[in-house]
Amino acid sequence: MLAPSGLVFTVMPGNDLLGAAVRSGIDVPAACRNGVCEMCEARLLAGSAINTRNQQTIKVGERLMMCRSIALTDLELEMSAVMAAGNNQPGKYQAKVVDVSSISHDVYRVELQLPRRRDVSFHAGQYLSVNLPDADPCYFSIASSPSEPNIELHIQASPEWLSAQKVIDALTSGDDVTLVLPHGNACLASMPVKPLLLVAAGTGFAQVKSLVDYLRGTAYDQPVKLYWGVRQHEDMYLRALAQQWQDEWPNFTFVPVIGDDEDNDWAGHHDQLVRAVLASGMDWENVEVHASGSPAMVYAMMDALIDVGLPENAFFSDVLEYAPRS
Repeated sequence: MLAPSGLVFTVMPGNDLLGAAVRSGIDVPAACRNGVCEMCEARLLAGSAINTRNQQTIKVGERLMMCRSIALTDLELEMSAVMAAGNNQPGKYQAKVVDVSSISHDVYRVELQLPRRRDVSFHAGQYLSVNLPDADPCYFSIASSPSEPNIELHIQASPEWLSAQKVIDALTSGDDVTLVLPHGNACLASMPVKPLLLVAAGTGFAQVKSLVDYLRGTAYDQPVKLYWGVRQHEDMYLRALAQQWQDEWPNFTFVPVIGDDEDNDWAGHHDQLVRAVLASGMDWENVEVHASGSPAMVYAMMDALIDVGLPENAFFSDVLEYAPRS
């Protein structure tokens, strides 16, 4: 176990602690992986381990490098750089805009570069704010895995959406942009232990992409099912990517839900998405749900799933934090 985060991971006999933590999806700081950079340093609080460099036993209270240590018993380690889900403290950063490209009629893919990416920690599923001068912060889900060198956003914007269009104009101006990150508790600090159900509406797919990219870099072997609901076919701006995940990852299933009716309002699409998820036949007592979209969609989904047996503590969405019910 890692303190103070409380995260737990399993180490196979003969494997080093760093490799086992990474395969479990825990974001342990590391660079050289040979004990020189000391970024993966931890302190042994309980148990017994051996230093693979000199074959000496590490005593309780001593420091160790996770990349050069093998567990001999169950261990408790102290590593303040590893945080539990949602416990990373937000910081303000200046980011360089690497690319802004249109990926649909109203969605832009944005790639941002931080000067010292290694010093910025976030969990898959968290979000950030773009802070422009003389404007309120604009919040967007991070669409990239925490292991990626750059940060990806999906921004839906059209001329009539003034705040989003102002962000796109700023991002294409050539100037650096101010970010504050990370935000959000509906995220993954390590591999979940249950099957996953991911539900996205519109650009809620950005959060899903971060979760899936992260999980595919771990040893996670539970089923993952994605329901992506949109108003019209052209709104499913990265459908080919979701289909690619299904083709390449045996545990992954993609279910598109498309209204394709200009007269339908969002409430109608929410009902359609909810009905599709309820028809999945999942074991609602043994699944973890992550939902990303508007408050109306998220609360409609949560209520419906709790009614059929989903434990309330197995439903995760940022909406529950930024738009709580009164």
